Amino acid sequence: MTAVSDDRGTEHAHLDDRTATAIALEDARLAHNYHPLPVVVESGNGAWVTDITGRRFLDCLAAYSAVNFGHGHPDLVAAARDQLERITLTSRAFHNDRLGPFADALAALAGVEMVLPMNTGAEAVETAIKLARLWGHRVKGIADGEAEVIVMSENFHGRTTTIVSFSTDAAARDGFGPFTPGFVTVPYGDADAVADAITERTVAVLVEPIQGEAGIIVPPAEFLPTLRRITHERDVLLIADEIQSGLGRTGATFQCDNAGIIPDLYVLGKALGGGIVPVSAVIGRADVIGVVRPGEHGSTFGGNPLAAAVGRAVVELLETGEIQRRSRELGTHLLHRLNELVGHGLLAVRGVGLWAGIDVDPQLATGREVCEALLERGVLAKDTHGSTIRLAPPIVIERDDLDWAVDQLADVLEAFASRS
Repeated sequence: MTAVSDDRGTEHAHLDDRTATAIALEDARLAHNYHPLPVVVESGNGAWVTDITGRRFLDCLAAYSAVNFGHGHPDLVAAARDQLERITLTSRAFHNDRLGPFADALAALAGVEMVLPMNTGAEAVETAIKLARLWGHRVKGIADGEAEVIVMSENFHGRTTTIVSFSTDAAARDGFGPFTPGFVTVPYGDADAVADAITERTVAVLVEPIQGEAGIIVPPAEFLPTLRRITHERDVLLIADEIQSGLGRTGATFQCDNAGIIPDLYVLGKALGGGIVPVSAVIGRADVIGVVRPGEHGSTFGGNPLAAAVGRAVVELLETGEIQRRSRELGTHLLHRLNELVGHGLLAVRGVGLWAGIDVDPQLATGREVCEALLERGVLAKDTHGSTIRLAPPIVIERDDLDWAVDQLADVLEAFASRS
């Protein structure tokens, strides 16, 4: 067993030699833009992963909802394997036989008219911003360079220079200026503030139906319906970033479904690729997405045959409604179990579907410390913003495994309480 300290000053005591060596190699050769927990994953199946020593861990993060359907889902792996033996990339210079069926199935699932495929979530957000600006210029007559997009405080939409330009997180912004203009920030959950911020230059309101990175922040029930009414009345686009909340995570195909609204554009990513390949898309109104002309926007890998094949298999999993139902039922159970811990190490619990944010009493421990203690017990989770932990296990998780994870959390909190 080996005790090592990584480049960030975190000491990892009693790691086995293989794990310590693997972590040391990453620290030596990779940019230090992440601070991973000290586990080296080698394989996965369903809701479980196995590290290089053969120890199994219950994954309660699911790659920030990218692995909604579990590790190695047989239908998704089969779709990828079949396509790998055919063709993986043509670029959009040519048609491919997988892209049309994928776009058609996704549009039908969402009840929308048009799809613009990309690769990563951040690319899709950038694409939605470009479409909104172009629509504002060509349809509303806003002068080029004058368009404004209203965004929310504590938002998280990605890490590109334009996106961090409207972040309110100092860690995301500091040192990365100069910033892209054209964004107006209002408090999340305050529809009146949105209405007050709309001007003749406003082209869109960009919102996470639930803020994930901020700690699974659920807005007031009337927030999204009111936003929909306001944006419709003022001829402003409503863009819903469902990259984390969409595709079954909140017990519906989209969190917007739970709110009873249909935005003008959805931004999708993460789970759309089934945890196998990066797949993202902007989907919605044809009169908005259709403003873009050949040569004005694109991506070499966007809509590639491999991504389209996997994406279509993801849509097929969602078409039956079984994933959404499972997320609702297990999510209700998870939130019930977690709420039993409020006052016993937890200050608050928030969530919808199989997605929860829990606030640990900072007098007991930081979120990082709790996650490290959970790791020792075989549970993988991730902290955010100090003492908040996000739980987003694969939707295929078994109820007994979910209960076991909550039991481990209860034991960890009790152990920290006994030390204080």
